[in-house]
Amino acid sequence: MVDLKVNLKGLEFKNPVMTASGTSGFAEELNDFYDVSKLGAILLKGLTLKNRDGNAYPRMAETASGMLNAVGLQNKGIDYFIQNIYPRIKDYDTHLIANVNGSTVEEYIELTEKVNELSKIAAIELNISCPNVKEGGMSFGISCPSAEAVTREVRKVCSKHLMVKLSPNVTDITEIARAVEGQGADSVSLVNTFLGMAIDSEKRIPLLSTVTGGLSGPAIKPIALRMVWQVYNAVKIPVIGMGGIMNAADAIEFMLAGASAVQVGTAIFKDPFIPLQIINGIEDYLIRHKLQTVSDLVGYLQM
Repeated sequence: MVDLKVNLKGLEFKNPVMTASGTSGFAEELNDFYDVSKLGAILLKGLTLKNRDGNAYPRMAETASGMLNAVGLQNKGIDYFIQNIYPRIKDYDTHLIANVNGSTVEEYIELTEKVNELSKIAAIELNISCPNVKEGGMSFGISCPSAEAVTREVRKVCSKHLMVKLSPNVTDITEIARAVEGQGADSVSLVNTFLGMAIDSEKRIPLLSTVTGGLSGPAIKPIALRMVWQVYNAVKIPVIGMGGIMNAADAIEFMLAGASAVQVGTAIFKDPFIPLQIINGIEDYLIRHKLQTVSDLVGYLQM
């Protein structure tokens, strides 16, 4: 009836709905509920070079219309993933995208080189919200020079589609988007979580062990939507939108604002079936509005 396929600079997806990294592990958890091959892509839990235990508990907290998390990229490292997890998930009939993280440019490079060898990983999502230890802990993604540097060096060794995940904790996200585009990014995904905090007023203590954490969920949607629209109008590469998408209407809004595809994250904690509901809802919308392809939605905001 309608064509849901999406093409991101030569990489074709069966539909525009992806999971967001860190919200469904390495796909196996979600596959317990339904066949994850129905999704456009799965963003794998963030990978690092070495084992990371993550932050101390408590590291998640519910907030008004959202949640805070400070998990801290807990994972057993890329070598463990290659040996123990990748063999179990590599044959899912959908794209697997590795989310890579580092504290130095050298770590990003080494991690990317290892992911390059995994034939069933279709793309890399470069998370530049990580602290740059050589620059005093400042996030790679909050200044143009550091965003350019890590993207440029990873691009040199990356043989796959390179998607750069942008932090919203900046003054002008379009500057960062143009910076990574100029250094070879194939696409950008946005937004990552906003920095926030929550307090237990009775105990007079923060709800997270780290005091601050990343805010996600419906509360951030209007700001995320604005940033996606701004970036779409600032760059020529595809934009993947995320931030508070809870249903098909939300996803369609992001696509009208310029997103070629969307990632669903916090909603999965509420109901793991929401990504499938969004796929069906987009298809229904196209039929009702007599549109032939999902690409007809992208940037089709009537001003």
